[in-house]
This record gives sequence, structure tokens and C-alpha cells, in this order.
Amino acid sequence: MEPESAVTTCYRHPRVECHVRCVRCERYICPDCMREAAVGHQCPDCVREGARSMRQARTLVGGRVSAVPVVTYALIALNVLAYLAEVVRPEVVDRFAMVGAGLLGPDGGHYVWTRPYPADFSPEGVAGGEWYRLLTGAFLHLPPTEGTFGVLHVLMNMAMLWNLGRVVEPMLGRVHYVALYVLSALGGSVLVLLLAPSDPTVGASGALFGVGAAFYVVSRRVGADMRGVNRYMTGLLLWLVVSAYFTSWQGHLGGLLTGALVALAFAWAPRDGRRVLVQAGACAGLVVLLAVLAVAKVSQLTGGGIPQ
Repeated sequence: MEPESAVTTCYRHPRVECHVRCVRCERYICPDCMREAAVGHQCPDCVREGARSMRQARTLVGGRVSAVPVVTYALIALNVLAYLAEVVRPEVVDRFAMVGAGLLGPDGGHYVWTRPYPADFSPEGVAGGEWYRLLTGAFLHLPPTEGTFGVLHVLMNMAMLWNLGRVVEPMLGRVHYVALYVLSALGGSVLVLLLAPSDPTVGASGALFGVGAAFYVVSRRVGADMRGVNRYMTGLLLWLVVSAYFTSWQGHLGGLLTGALVALAFAWAPRDGRRVLVQAGACAGLVVLLAVLAVAKVSQLTGGGIPQ
């Protein structure tokens, strides 16, 4: 009989001779498979198993901790791309802006809603069944035809999103942050529909006011130094007052209120197995409330019948 070979090889690379064992499973590993551990080295399989067993770090509201605000960057990219689409195809604004109740004339022109409206006119916007406008309007800004003010509109909102989002997203986690942003945008659009249905509005401001409200609520919940936070919120509220003259204050106020409600539900949900259920239930309830308000307003505008 030939004597048994005393050469030891890596369990992942049988042709590579090695003399080091994994400190967890004691299998031989070559230099390519060695992973630094607190004591000695581990194999790749043991490192992955250990990572799965480790408890994931969570934010105050239960979201996963993320160092890079990917969602904020993605939202900025979407807004910029939408603006570039407006430059190339100006009709994008007419098709996707937040128009609660407009009229489309037989000549293809857009007219302010009136009751009763002529028989040859048809409802457009949300009153015409285009419910997507409640959300798409939050990703559009004043078109380039508005000149310098149109460019400033998108630049100012994106600067605000850049500064706010990089702070709030890590505080909440990506999933919670997306829910906050979308619901705040919808809340702003619904309040415009309720109070100024004939006003065509665009802009991310409603969602941004919601993010600002969440910044305040969560900062108080974690016991942060509120001096800087209060100064920031004072500026935000001042802009809300100023916007009553320049732009759609209804969208700003709706986003602010909605964002505050979402943040309260996130931050004060019980920290046990019920947290996800409470948070999801609060968001779902808010969606239902916004939907009921929107449908009721459209029903009122159209005399009880919602155009198909």
C-alpha cells in the first residue's frame, strides 16, 4: 500500500497546498480564502454565515441603516430628467401637471373649470379621471417657457432636497423615506384639489415640506439639540407664508401636514413586533383618507359622476 499523503489542501481549491485552518469550522484554507477575524482567520462560508446571524442595525423608526442616501440621489435624478423632458417636449407639462379640474375645449385648448360647462367641453385633469396627476405633478417644475424663474424653481427645490434628504433618509431608512416622500407629495396634491382645483400646479415642494416636517418630528423624538432644527423650521414656515403670494401654498401646507402625520406614526410606533404593522396601517389609513377626499371632491365637481 502507498503511504497516505500528508499534504493538506484548501477545501475550496484542492490543488492549492495550505496549512492554515478556519478557526470556526477547522477546514484548511489557502491565502485567497483567508478572511481576517478577531482571532486567526475564517473561511468565506463561515464569514457569510456569521453575517447572516448578526443583528442588522436599525434606525429609530425601524428602517435599515444606510450610509449612502441612494433614494435622495434617485429622486433628484428623476426630477432633473423630468425637467429635461419638459425642455424637449413642452407638452409634458400639460399632460402630467397637477390639474385638479380643467376643461378641454373642442379646439384642443385648456380652459378653467366652470359650472355648468358647455356640452362640447370635456373635463380634464383629475376631474377627467387622470388620477396619476396627483403624483406626477410632484416631479415636474415650472417649464423653461417661464424663463429664469422656471430654472430657479427646479434648482431651488433640488438644493433643498439635497440638503434635507441627506439628513432625513439616514434617520428613517430607505423604505420609510420613500413612503414619507410619496405620501407627502400626494397630501399636497389632494389639498390643492380640495381648495384650488382649477389651479395647475407643479413642483416637489409639497413632498419637501413633508420631509422638513419629518426632520422636526424625528429630531424631537431622538432628543436632538433643537436650536438648529428650530431655526430651520422657522425658515421653512416663513417660506410657507411667502409662497402664499408666489406659488401654491395649498400644496406646501398639505405636504407639511401629511409629512408630520407620517413621521409621528413612524417615530412613536411601539418598538416591538407590532411596529411594522402600526406603521403600515397608519400609511394605509392615510392613503384611504386622501383617496376618499379626492373622490368626494371630484364627485362634487362633476355633479356626482366621475368621468371614465
